[in-house]
Amino acid sequence: MNKENKTEFSNVYEDTKRAEAYSKLKFDKTYYLAYRDLPKILTQYTSGYNALDFGCGTGRSTRFLQALGYRTIGIDISEEMITIARQLDTAGEYHRIDDGDFSRLPSSSFDLILSAFTFDNIPTMEKKIRIFSGFSTLIPQTGTIINLVSSPEIYTHEWASFTTKEYPENKHAKTGDIVRIITTDLADIRPCYDIFWSEEDYATVYSKANLRIIKKYKPLATGEEPYQWINETRIAPWTIYVLRKKT
Repeated sequence: MNKENKTEFSNVYEDTKRAEAYSKLKFDKTYYLAYRDLPKILTQYTSGYNALDFGCGTGRSTRFLQALGYRTIGIDISEEMITIARQLDTAGEYHRIDDGDFSRLPSSSFDLILSAFTFDNIPTMEKKIRIFSGFSTLIPQTGTIINLVSSPEIYTHEWASFTTKEYPENKHAKTGDIVRIITTDLADIRPCYDIFWSEEDYATVYSKANLRIIKKYKPLATGEEPYQWINETRIAPWTIYVLRKKT
């Protein structure tokens, strides 16, 4: 494993302009593939309806879970994101938390924890392990964690919703390095600074947090969707990990 990049990392989503632009994203194009299979996955691997959306942002994933029947709480470290989430979903429950602080949440109270894209913006092995270890206190032994992250390949190819061609240095990224990507579906076209993380090192994080991988999904487009795909039919832009506590 590569030693963590020492360049200071800041979360670009803690920004009012970026938060407002992000709130307008839809479940289409490349993002469609991130969410397409989740209902089936959740039906197969969850047995209750109390859910936590970690890194909820402006509430897109929270509302997605609510529509599936889950009683969902959204949490995020960004005040800008939480403010918009509450405006978009006045009946929803959203909380701003300090980084990795789950002290206000009751232990073993969630059947499901969903994290959609959040760990793309969480640096260092230590911090990832600490957060996943915190997750394990919030679910019972039968609880499920879904970690939806960018596949390493997303940073080196072109997509219906993203471009990386301006950042050829991404091809040399190792775990912990900062990589850049532009979401072409956003009105705010400033690049997003993500943390590159290999699948092997995600497996290490989970194991050290006393979690096990139940299933790993790499969703591909079929070519029959109403979108102009670029690489989505042959390269998976997302990786979906289904996790549970070790027995």
